[in-house]
Amino acid sequence: MHFIIILILVIVIIFGPQWWAQYTFRRYSKPLERLQGTGGELARHLLDRFEMQHVKVEKTEPNSDHYDPNDRVVRLSPNNFDDKSLTAITVAAHEVGHAIQHHRKEKLLAWRTRLAILANIVQKLGVYAMMAMPVVTAITRAPALAGLLFFVGIGSMFMATIVHLVTLPVETDASFNKALPILETGYVEKEDLPKVKRILRAAALTYFAGSLASLLNLWRWIAILKR
Repeated sequence: MHFIIILILVIVIIFGPQWWAQYTFRRYSKPLERLQGTGGELARHLLDRFEMQHVKVEKTEPNSDHYDPNDRVVRLSPNNFDDKSLTAITVAAHEVGHAIQHHRKEKLLAWRTRLAILANIVQKLGVYAMMAMPVVTAITRAPALAGLLFFVGIGSMFMATIVHLVTLPVETDASFNKALPILETGYVEKEDLPKVKRILRAAALTYFAGSLASLLNLWRWIAILKR
């Protein structure tokens, strides 16, 4: 019984923020005629306003809104690109916030970008190390070498958590220091601002949930190896 309760708590802690974020996005995705334009139109307008005409706006896959600093593109999911909803314009303003960070060469975004590239490489090496460990142990009969591969694998998985933790202040800045002040200057009605803040908060929570999920993957590998 205690195990079931603990399991439920772990699931709620890890997946709860992500579920709540998706619920919030859906809740405010209803089209509103009082809004001045779609998410895609707002993104293009804001990029031009902040002298980033070289940055493109493109439609991408569902639930994959992001700013690509390499290609200089704000990518919005179909609903957020085409719809006139609070979720659409808030997400668009948030992604433009990242473009502003890049345009201004803010250090935290640059650090996060470099760290993400490094983490991707290190994580791949870590997966190979974990997969190779049982084979190497069986062939060499060397516990020290197996232990080294184990710590390489475990250490690499911590990189995902570190990237998500570094990402959180980057996302918070894009939401509350960039997107919110912009939207407050006449892009949304005053009555809609509390809803906008909930959407921005939900966006930040998705990255907090990502850091927890990466830790879950880490403990999953440890449990497998103990068998």
